[in-house]
Amino acid sequence: MNPPAIRAPSRSGSERFSGLELLASAVALLDERRDIVYLNPAAENLFAVSALKYIGKNVERLIGDAHGLNPALDNALANDWSYTGHNIAVERPIGGPLQLDCTVSPVHVEGARILLEFRPIDQQLRIAREEQLLQQQQANRELIRNLAHEIKNPLGGIRGAAQLLEGELEGPDQREYTQVIIKESDRLQDLMNRLLHSHRAMQVSTVSVHEVLERVRLLIGAEFPNVAVERDYDTSLPDLVADREQLIQVVLNIARNAAQAMDGDGCIRLRTRAHRQATLVKRRHKLALELQVIDNGPGISDDLMDRIFYPLVSGRDGGTGLGLTLAQSFVHQHHGTIEVQSRPGQTIFTILLPFKQGS
Repeated sequence: MNPPAIRAPSRSGSERFSGLELLASAVALLDERRDIVYLNPAAENLFAVSALKYIGKNVERLIGDAHGLNPALDNALANDWSYTGHNIAVERPIGGPLQLDCTVSPVHVEGARILLEFRPIDQQLRIAREEQLLQQQQANRELIRNLAHEIKNPLGGIRGAAQLLEGELEGPDQREYTQVIIKESDRLQDLMNRLLHSHRAMQVSTVSVHEVLERVRLLIGAEFPNVAVERDYDTSLPDLVADREQLIQVVLNIARNAAQAMDGDGCIRLRTRAHRQATLVKRRHKLALELQVIDNGPGISDDLMDRIFYPLVSGRDGGTGLGLTLAQSFVHQHHGTIEVQSRPGQTIFTILLPFKQGS
């Protein structure tokens, strides 16, 4: 089999292999010693590493002992043979294990002899899960909208009747009961307004994500003084084109849930990074924001994990179960994704948002 043709570049670094920069699949180039000479952005994202730190290092630093790929690497170097390995278990330097398909291809280009292409075998599962989440989100919106409208009108009638009744009562003890009805009606009315408010048109402007996070940090600090809110920002990130108030509400809902789960005593870390070549809602984006809210609380129970974004589902007594539903709705309105990983001692909500729509 003839090896794939790659134009021989005359410069080093990412400029030498710029044709691989836009590939959705993760690609690594190795020299004859199996040292890494190039990682494309998709590989950096997949393995959660920086190319600058791995260039010049042996490929085993990236994928362990190559898990059966060593003979394929030998044949690629000695005989120009290609090979595809399926369901290969790889321990990432950061972020836990991966199950991958890996294609080994010989190449003849200055400084590179082997091309490795990695494809997560769960990629199709992730696409299917994203489609399922979108359908779930649409169903949630319809449920919330219908529920809010059905409750709002009779609720106004209940409040009005309680006010009329209060005017007919003489004793303060009796008025105490009508006040309970009025206050609870107002609380439910506020809840219905929040539900309907989630479907309003976005008010888009240029937004600094770190200004949003600083606002959330101050709000959490005021409400939960014993919760430490740490900052881990990439200050080189560009501004977003987004609805500022919705973004504040997204992060605030997640951070507030975390603080409540820790009983107001723990640590929350707000982290921002660039995520290159991201596929969000079936569209490819050159650059996206990766925003993480990380806490060291007790974690989310297994029975809640699959339902965590459903409306009216809460793991806390007295919770409305709407905070994460609204957060998911706002993120999807921005053509982004939100996911959660959790274990005792660490819960990570990861939000991906494109910096420019259609970019």
